[in-house]
Amino acid sequence: MTLDTAKARASIMARIRGNHGRSRAPAAQEQAEIDAYVSQHPWGPRPVLPADLKQHFRAMAERMASTVDEVASIDDVPASVARYLVAQTLQPRAVVWPALAHLDWSGAGIASEARAPKRDESIDADLVGITGCYCALAETGTLVLLSGPQTISSTHLLPETHIAIVQASRIVAGMEDAFALLRAERGGAETLMPRAINMVSGPSRTGDIEQTIVLGAHGPYRVHIVLVGLDA
Repeated sequence: MTLDTAKARASIMARIRGNHGRSRAPAAQEQAEIDAYVSQHPWGPRPVLPADLKQHFRAMAERMASTVDEVASIDDVPASVARYLVAQTLQPRAVVWPALAHLDWSGAGIASEARAPKRDESIDADLVGITGCYCALAETGTLVLLSGPQTISSTHLLPETHIAIVQASRIVAGMEDAFALLRAERGGAETLMPRAINMVSGPSRTGDIEQTIVLGAHGPYRVHIVLVGLDA
């Protein structure tokens, strides 16, 4: 039996409100006051970014040791991924988000499975994971990924190589804009926030040992981004 964490969280919050003598869900006026408070809350100092967020995102992602390819449409993604796998001498096999299973992976020569990845090498670990992202941050070259049945978090955490599809139209300036987008699109009673929000800025790395940077210490040691939308 799978626990519906969104319903469980809503039930917990309803009980807390009830214990404080409030209705189980905010009334329209109360919700409007909450939204107004959040929208009017001042943001701290932020850097000035260029108008072309896509190119700034690409530059910052590459600075964080990600590699980037650009394609015109989502249908071009499988061929781009196939070229990358060949260039890296990787097997044309990957686990993909269920949300991306409809793309023509087999037509590009990639054997894909829409499931959570296996990490145990004794049972043929999955080496490549392909995901999309909720949005991306131009300021830092960061991917924002939301957990869910169609967007499995382990797909970008367990395989050695993470390939991420980024729609250029979903690149925002910074973290503040990403959370504003989340509140607008996922902040309602019917579209609650996900169980987990992960932010990925390049390959996993650590400098714990003698301050020497090592890639892949706690996750993928390759992050490749396929940026969709040449004219965005």
